[in-house]
Amino acid sequence: MLRKIRIILAAIVFTLVTLLFLDFTGTIHRWFGWLARIQFLPAVLAGNFAIVSLLVIITLLFGRVYCSVICPLGIFQDVISWANGRRKKKNRFRFSWSPAKNLLRYGTLAVFIAVMAAGFMSIAAIIAPYSMYGRIAGSLFAPLWQWGNNLLAWVAGRIDSYAFYGTEVWLKSLPVLIVAIISFIVIFILAWKNGRTWCNTVCPVGSVLGLLSRFSVFRPVIDTEKCRNCGLCGRHCKASCINMKEHVIDYSRCVACFDCLDTCSEGAISYRPFWKKTTPDDKTVSDKAALTGNDGVRESASGRPDNGRRAFIASAAAAIGAATVKAQEMKVDGGLAAIQEKKIPVRKTPLKPAGSVGLKHFTDHCTACQLCVAVCPNQVLRPSGNLMTLMQPEMSYERGWCRPECTRCSDVCPSGPIGHVSVEEKSSIQIGHAVIIYENCVVNTDNVACGNCARHCPYGAIRMVHSVPGNKESLRIPTVVEERCIGCGACEYLCPARPVSAIYVEGHEIHKIL
Repeated sequence: MLRKIRIILAAIVFTLVTLLFLDFTGTIHRWFGWLARIQFLPAVLAGNFAIVSLLVIITLLFGRVYCSVICPLGIFQDVISWANGRRKKKNRFRFSWSPAKNLLRYGTLAVFIAVMAAGFMSIAAIIAPYSMYGRIAGSLFAPLWQWGNNLLAWVAGRIDSYAFYGTEVWLKSLPVLIVAIISFIVIFILAWKNGRTWCNTVCPVGSVLGLLSRFSVFRPVIDTEKCRNCGLCGRHCKASCINMKEHVIDYSRCVACFDCLDTCSEGAISYRPFWKKTTPDDKTVSDKAALTGNDGVRESASGRPDNGRRAFIASAAAAIGAATVKAQEMKVDGGLAAIQEKKIPVRKTPLKPAGSVGLKHFTDHCTACQLCVAVCPNQVLRPSGNLMTLMQPEMSYERGWCRPECTRCSDVCPSGPIGHVSVEEKSSIQIGHAVIIYENCVVNTDNVACGNCARHCPYGAIRMVHSVPGNKESLRIPTVVEERCIGCGACEYLCPARPVSAIYVEGHEIHKIL
């Protein structure tokens, strides 16, 4: 029963957390955005001591339940391990006891803490579990989800339906994609072969919770009088923490999955307070043997092959093809002229969202989980390629601008680098100011009237003046009123100059209140 409850809860949490990174409409975040805030490392960085204390108390009471029910990377490893077990029956019994690699575990934890203390949060975030899964979901799963959506939007458009709308799929950061692919491969291989190896040898959160779970009140306990040394519990233990020769469980590595309880047909393993002694009246699960075959292996209910994988590949291929065709249709402006893409201007100071306080505060707290990047409706946020802030989000305005009414990134940020701001507060926070490159302005290059930046500035921070002072016949060029500019980027995005805009936003190291 405990195992079934754990699987149901883990499936719900895993699905919802994954949808947080896939849902570009913001619907899921309104109801389940709190799931990102109860992750261990984001809660620590956000200074959310209530959540951290709750997770510590749960671990001290019930063991590493967090790793099996709340952590998406831990559940993802269980999914991979389960898929391998379903692939071939004998692989369901492939685990064995192995001694704890404490030198590697706690050495990695020490390096992780030292790197964080030194201010290299973006490097430390490479092995942070929640951030690691966020990059995998955002970089690898999200494009498939979006291509599938675009396929449905394309089909709906052919029947004059507006049930779906297309979304642009583009590469936000090559370094993040590479890190996500490497992370996926490493996690997949380790989980496919050895279950929870990553959790118990590398993961810093797993090491911290492992120290606490040594003293947990409730834990799996082996009754040596009932045990017949069949070894099934050890071969089912994905954490490889059950030493059947000595009837000992390493509780620092046990992730409270309860697979061993479900496996033992003799009732020799029970989940109870560590001080409770077994009694002769303890009942065993007598009906479990009737449900199992030789050596406790459950017989398969159906021998038919699973065509789910083929169907998924076929649908993914169709989605990619449709999205590619649709993308080709959208590469021209009115069907007449090809659109030249803009280049990112060279900014001395990176742009960070309103609520970040400043560059240092953002860098010290951001775990590079990519959740804000995933939910940004205006395509403004994308991961940094700078080594010092690698994978941490920064703003740029080639595909959109930061609209005054949008506070999506501050609403979903779980670790505190982007503090919550209201729409009214956002309009008074200056994250940067506009700078004009007059030699790029079409007024000077093409000798035509423009004024696009001034017309679309929502704060009236750009004024048009005559290019030749005192000559009212001369064309007008823009000037910036820095006291009114908040750095939203509308001018930069809507500037017709190519490939570099004639006006761009320079960031501020410390944000100002206007």
